[in-house]
Amino acid sequence: MAVGSTSGSLASPGLGSGLDINAIVSKLMAVESQPLTALAAKEASYQARITAFGTLKGGLSALQAALAGLLDARNMKTASATLADPTLAAVTAGTAAVPGSYSVRITSLAQAHKIASTGLASVNDAVGSGTLTFSFGTFDAGVFTANAEAAAKSVTIGPGQNTLAGIRDAVNAANIGVSATIVNDGSASGNRIVFSSLATGAAHSLKLNVADGDGTHTDTAGLSQLAYDPAAAVGSGRNMEQKIAAQNATLVIDGIAISKASNIVTDAIQGVTLNLAKASPDATTTLTVATDSSGIAKSVAGFVKAYNDLATSIGSLTKYDVANKKAAILTGDSAPRIAQSQLRSIMATALDGGGLSLTSLTQVGVSFKADGTLNLDSARLSAAIATDASAVARVFAAVGSATDSLVSVAATGAGASPGTYAVAVSQMATQGKIVGSLGAGLTIAAGVNDTLSVTIDGIAADVTLAAGTYPTAAALAAELQSRINGATALATAGAKVLVTESGGVLSVSSARYGSESTVAVAGNAAAGLFGTPTTTAGVDVAGTIGGFNAVGNGQTLSASGGGVEGLKVTVAGGSTGPRGDVVYTQGFAWKLNQALTGLLGNEGVVTANTSGITKRIQDIADRREVLQLRLAKVQANYLAQFRALDKLISNMNATSTYLTQQLANLPGAANGDGS
Repeated sequence: MAVGSTSGSLASPGLGSGLDINAIVSKLMAVESQPLTALAAKEASYQARITAFGTLKGGLSALQAALAGLLDARNMKTASATLADPTLAAVTAGTAAVPGSYSVRITSLAQAHKIASTGLASVNDAVGSGTLTFSFGTFDAGVFTANAEAAAKSVTIGPGQNTLAGIRDAVNAANIGVSATIVNDGSASGNRIVFSSLATGAAHSLKLNVADGDGTHTDTAGLSQLAYDPAAAVGSGRNMEQKIAAQNATLVIDGIAISKASNIVTDAIQGVTLNLAKASPDATTTLTVATDSSGIAKSVAGFVKAYNDLATSIGSLTKYDVANKKAAILTGDSAPRIAQSQLRSIMATALDGGGLSLTSLTQVGVSFKADGTLNLDSARLSAAIATDASAVARVFAAVGSATDSLVSVAATGAGASPGTYAVAVSQMATQGKIVGSLGAGLTIAAGVNDTLSVTIDGIAADVTLAAGTYPTAAALAAELQSRINGATALATAGAKVLVTESGGVLSVSSARYGSESTVAVAGNAAAGLFGTPTTTAGVDVAGTIGGFNAVGNGQTLSASGGGVEGLKVTVAGGSTGPRGDVVYTQGFAWKLNQALTGLLGNEGVVTANTSGITKRIQDIADRREVLQLRLAKVQANYLAQFRALDKLISNMNATSTYLTQQLANLPGAANGDGS
C-alpha cells in the first residue's frame, strides 16, 4: 500500500459518523509526506547533475578520441605515390617515403616454381606412404643450394592418405609454404599432382626428398615417384617434371637494375611499395612521390572540432542566464572549470626541448577565438606541412629521435621530460653462438652423421640433415640453417638461428640478443660439423641515458630515474662509448591526451564528482526507505484513530436514537404538553 493512500482501508465513509475517512486521512498523509516530496526533488536535481557530468565526460572522451591520429608522428608524415602507367603496377607510399620522381621499367615478373608428377588413372589410386620433405633453394647447373632463410618442411603420408587426393590434402593441411593441386590433362592416365611453392623467386625453387615406406627412396614406385632432385637422373630421384621455373622479378629504376624474389617490391625505393602487375621490357614509366598533407590536416580539423564541441558543451552546462536570473545545472561547479582551464593552459604554453622550430599551435594554424573556441587556418597548416612535415608532427606528438644512426628510440614513457639526453654504451649486446671447425668434410650420410639435437634460447629440437655430398661448405651451412629454423618447436617459440661458414669454420648464432640468447648442439653430426666447439652465451647491452644507469634487455636500454623515466633506446650496433644524444619532445596532442587520461581516470574530477553525487542519491534512497516505514505507521495510527472515532460517534448516535425513541414514548410526548 502506498504511503498517503487509504484506498482499500475503508470501503466507504464512516458508517456511524458519515465522515469521509479516506479523504481525511489522505489529506493528512499528504502533509506528512512532504519530506518525501522534498527528497524526490533533491534526487531529481542530483540525477540531472549526473546527466550533466555524463555530457561533460562524453565531450572529454570525444576530444581524446580525436587526438588519436595526432599521437604518433609516423602516422602524420604521409606521402602519396602515383605511376604514370597504372596498368604496370600499383604503388603506395609509407611514412618513410621521400618526395621525388623515378623512372621505372619492369622487365620480368617473379614466378613460383611448379613441378608435376606422372599421371594416374584416378585421384583415388594408391601412390605410397612415407615422408615428403620439401626444401627451398636455388638451382644452378643442376646443383641445389638450400635457401638459409626458408626452413625445410616435412609431411608424413600415412596409409590412409596414400592416394593422389590424400597426398594433396595432407600437403595443403600442413601449411608448409607449398600448395598441392591435381590437374587432369585429358588422357587415360591424366591425373597429375602439381606442387607449387607459395613464394615466388629463384631462391624458392623446390627440392623434394622422399623417405618411402617401401624402403627404396628414389625409384618410380611407391611414394618415391614424387621425388624431385634436379641433380639426379630421370627415374632415379628426378621423378617429377618441372613445369614452371622459379624466377625473380627484374626491373630498372633510374637506370639501376634490380632483382627481387617477389612481385611486391617494398625495399627498392625507401618507403614505396610496388605491386608489379605486368612486364613491359620496352616501356619506361614515371613514378612520382609527393607529400600528402590530407591525413594530418584531417586529424587537426577533427581535434579542433572536438575541442569546440567540448567548449560549447561546457558553456551550456555552466552559463548563468542574467536576464532570467537562472543558473545552468553546473553553474558554479569547479569540475568543468578545472577541466577547461587545464586544457587551455596546455594549448597556450609554448613547447620546449630539442630546439624545436615550431613551438606553438598558432604556428600551425590553430588559435583561440574571443569566445574561447579554436579557429583553424587550413592554409597556414598546409603551408607548415609543406615546409617541414616532421616539425608539424613534433608540434602534436611525443617524439624521440637519436643522433646516432644505429641508435633508435623504442619508447618514450609518461615519466620522461622533454630534453636532450646523452647515450653512452659500456657493453654491446651479443648473441649466443657456437663455433667450430668443419672437420669431417661435406658428405652427410643417413644414420651416420645426419642428426643434431639443438637447444636455441632454451628451446630444444631434433633436426635431420639431407644426406648427400654438398658442393661447398656454404651450401652445407645453408642446409643446416634451413633445417634448424624449420624445426617445429623452435618455429613455434620464435627461436631462429643464423648459420655462417668462413674458412671451414661453422658458426651458429641465435637470432636473439642478450643474456637469454644461447646455442648448444649434440648428436651424431655435432663432432663432424663443429669438432671441439666454442660456446658463448649472449649478454645484454649496458649503459646510461642522460647520465642515469639504464637496464639492458637484449639490445634495448631502459632508463629509470630523473627526467628520463620510461625512455627506451635500441642499440643495433656500433661500439661502446658515447653514442650521441636522444632528443625527446612532447607535443600538444600528447600533453592533452595525458591530461584527459587524468581527468577521466578514477582519481579525476569527473569520477570524483559523479561518485559523490551517486553516494548522495543512495543516501536519499536510504532515507526514503526509513521515512516510508514511519509514514506507514502514521497512516495506520490515523486510520485506527478515525475508526475509533467513527465507532464512538456510531455508539453516541445509537444512544441518541434510543433516547429519542424512549422520550417519544413517554406519556404526553405525543401531545407535546405532557397531558
